[in-house]
Order: sequence, then C-alpha cells, then structure tokens
Amino acid sequence: MKSHHALLGMLAVTVLALAPACRNTAEGVKKDSEQNAEKARHEGRSAKEGSRDAADKSADKAKEVGDKVAEGAKEVGEKIKEGAKDIGSEVSASKQTVEVKAALMADKNIDASHIDVDTDAAARTVSLKGTVPTAAQKAAAEKVARGKVDGYAVRNLLTVAKS
Repeated sequence: MKSHHALLGMLAVTVLALAPACRNTAEGVKKDSEQNAEKARHEGRSAKEGSRDAADKSADKAKEVGDKVAEGAKEVGEKIKEGAKDIGSEVSASKQTVEVKAALMADKNIDASHIDVDTDAAARTVSLKGTVPTAAQKAAAEKVARGKVDGYAVRNLLTVAKS
C-alpha cells in the first residue's frame, strides 16, 4: 500500500513539475501571436500571413510541451513498473510466510506454538525463530519449511528448550 502512495506522489510531483512549463508555453504563444500580428502590420503583410507565422510558432511550442509531457509520463511509467515489482516481491514473501506457518501448525509432530516465521523478500530467505521442545522437532520444522518454500532459502534459528 505504501508503494501505491509513493507512486501517486511521484505522479503528482511530475504533473506539478510540468505545469509551469505548460503555463509558460501558453503565455509565450499568446505573446508571440501578438508580436507576430504587430510585426505583420508594420511590414505591410496581411493578418493572414501574421497568423500563419503565429500558428507555426504555436505548433513548435506545443510540440515542445508535448515532448516534455511524454518524457515525464515515461519516467512515471518506469517508476510504476518498479513499484509493481516491489509489490509483487512483498506479496510473494508474505505468501511464503503464511504457507510455512500453516504447514508447521498442521504437522502433528511439531509444536509450532512458539515458532515465528519471518520472510525477507530482498534476501529471499525464510527464517524460523523461537523454541521447540526437542532437536527432532527443530529438524522436522526445517524439513517442513524447505518443502513449502519456493525459491527461498530457509534459516533455522530455532532453539531447543524444554517447556
């Protein structure tokens, strides 16, 4: 969810960054049109010719703005793509945690009541932490975890402690 907010923030910043360029370009086009009309009057050209010059300049300015907007949109698209990858990685890590914990709890030979399962998406590692009553349960817990993880390493940090 944080990634979504960050992406929306980046989009807003990009839009705000481009807004002055659009405003300045619009003001510049208006000023250019007025100057071209005045210049055409002084040179004895028709208003039509002056308007044509203004239209050409307006088209050039509009192209500049369009290029800037396209560049900003491309950057935002890349950021969204990166955010989606991060979200996918976090979802995969959460899935690993849930599947391992559920498998440990379902195994009647393991007392999973004091076992915590933590998953590090960046390191692609599932860690078993906490205590179990016997070394056999520690080994069994690791075996169950290894059977459930998909593309993740398992770190068995369990300690044996009689209850």
